[in-house]
Amino acid sequence: MFWQEDEDKTLPYIAPDDVLDVSFAIDCKRLPLDHAWDLAQAIQQALPWFAEESVAGVHPVHVAESGNGWERPDDPTNQFLLPSRRTRLFLRIPKQRIAATQALSGKTLDVGDYPIGLRDMKEKPFIHTSVVFARYVLSNEGEDENSFLQRMAAEVKRVADFKVKKLLCGKSHTLRTPDNVLHTRHLMIADLDSNPSIKLQQYGLGDGRKLGCGLFMPHKGIKTLKPTE
Repeated sequence: MFWQEDEDKTLPYIAPDDVLDVSFAIDCKRLPLDHAWDLAQAIQQALPWFAEESVAGVHPVHVAESGNGWERPDDPTNQFLLPSRRTRLFLRIPKQRIAATQALSGKTLDVGDYPIGLRDMKEKPFIHTSVVFARYVLSNEGEDENSFLQRMAAEVKRVADFKVKKLLCGKSHTLRTPDNVLHTRHLMIADLDSNPSIKLQQYGLGDGRKLGCGLFMPHKGIKTLKPTE
């Protein structure tokens, strides 16, 4: 556990929008649970510039953990996701690439022999929330929780110039690539000021953006920083 209490604070702030998420409605009947590698390859084939953009990332398709008695599968080899009509695919891109990314609307991606149709692109700028969350952050095999959190605290300082006080890691996952198996952990960072919150959403932590690693999203936390009126 790495959790130091601090005083509550709110800061007026206008979030920069030079990096943002865009989302697409998808038409997809089913998808392997571990599809990050195949999805990354499909996106980079459709958008040749994507691989060269350091901040660009792909969020693996995610569905609810549970609902109506159904539980999200956890066997990456033999189980599948069943996306609903509300499920969307999210990409993280530089703002200057919005028009180029719009070209994906109306296309169908071949994700490891499973088709995903894309349509209805929407922009989703980052918000200045005090709590951010990443479903996948690369960790070292055998790395214990405390070592992981200390390493992430140092990385937050490097990326966002912020001495983090609240970190919490969660579930571990593996992502398979043709070359190896990557180990990841959930990570939540709380009690952030506005500027480091946005920087972490823009630039993330660790490697693996194209596989969905190190990509932070706003999380419903204890407090949210007030926007400028």
